[in-house]
Amino acid sequence: MHTVATPRRYTLVAIVLHWLIALGILVLLGLGLAMTRGPLSPMDRFAFYQWHKSVGLTVLVLMGVRLAWRLFHKPPPLPAAMPKAERRAASAAHLALYSLLLAMPLVGWAMVSASPYNIPTVLYGVIPWPHLPVLPELPNKASVEGVLKLVHSYGAWLLMALLLLHVGAALRHHLVLRDDTLWRMLPLVRRASAKPEVSSR
Repeated sequence: MHTVATPRRYTLVAIVLHWLIALGILVLLGLGLAMTRGPLSPMDRFAFYQWHKSVGLTVLVLMGVRLAWRLFHKPPPLPAAMPKAERRAASAAHLALYSLLLAMPLVGWAMVSASPYNIPTVLYGVIPWPHLPVLPELPNKASVEGVLKLVHSYGAWLLMALLLLHVGAALRHHLVLRDDTLWRMLPLVRRASAKPEVSSR
């Protein structure tokens, strides 16, 4: 029977996208906490909001590229010794994380589009970004914006919880189970001693 080696690591493109998105999310959470809870002057708060919008839309674009790349590039398999229940939990957690990483920028974009202040979005002060259609013409924009703000706020806390779960699971695999789960997503790291898994074809 002919065997074909399955990928041991994510592709370089997938790894770069993963860490760029991770960096973007950390920046967004830091900016979000500073904007809503920090003792900022009105001008600084406005500047933070503009950076938050720019980074959020960048993450949205990167997530679109990441999903498109995933469709055509098979990821490495989960460890063979992982119990079925853990596999299902890992898949569910990844689905929830991916969904939030798409939903949060979209909700933020919708919130800006529905704002009664109608402040334009200019990515990094250079690239004009349009509002979503329909929302700027709503007669009850203030109430719609309020609902979207609430969704965005609760979504941010849920995202933080999922990120902690994601990081904790990766560290558990690396430090306790000592398998290749974390290694396969680390950039510029080689692990020649690891044995590739194979699948029959």
